[in-house]
Amino acid sequence: MTRPDEVQNFFQAIDAAFGGLDILVNNAGAGVFSRVAEMSVEAWHRNIDLNLNGPFYCSREALARFRNRGGGFVINISSLAGKNAFSGGAGYNASKFGLNGFGEAMMLDHRQENVRVATIMPGSVHTGFSGGPSDRTGDPSWMIQPEDVAEVVDLVLRMPARTMVSLVEMRPSRPRK
Repeated sequence: MTRPDEVQNFFQAIDAAFGGLDILVNNAGAGVFSRVAEMSVEAWHRNIDLNLNGPFYCSREALARFRNRGGGFVINISSLAGKNAFSGGAGYNASKFGLNGFGEAMMLDHRQENVRVATIMPGSVHTGFSGGPSDRTGDPSWMIQPEDVAEVVDLVLRMPARTMVSLVEMRPSRPRK
């Protein structure tokens, strides 16, 4: 995701194996968390490269293919951290704020080309993702489950062509107190 040449090779392999692309879901992400004064340049770049540059590289490849197919769909899996900053999360927050803006601009740039773009911003999801403001230990039953996010992706994809859901916020319905 962080190397444009490898992303291009991946999309060429998709072309060869499947003959094209209709949907791109940008769902890779990671966080390196620390206060700004203690954050290394490498940690900053890790956040930005994977969470923002990766979706750009993939979207750019997908859009070229969508042009040839008459349209397509890009779904960015962002985070509520792209709207609500938290202490120790500057790099992660910046990457997700950027992803949200990138998705909106891409939607405006390409909607007349029959490309629909949606950004889904889940809160705490029970995955292997670690760090950040949420404690991942103990009972995870309060958290959003990965299949809940997948269900929203499916719902967005099933909307009639005349309708585009561009932004979805997801929160645990009963977060820990």
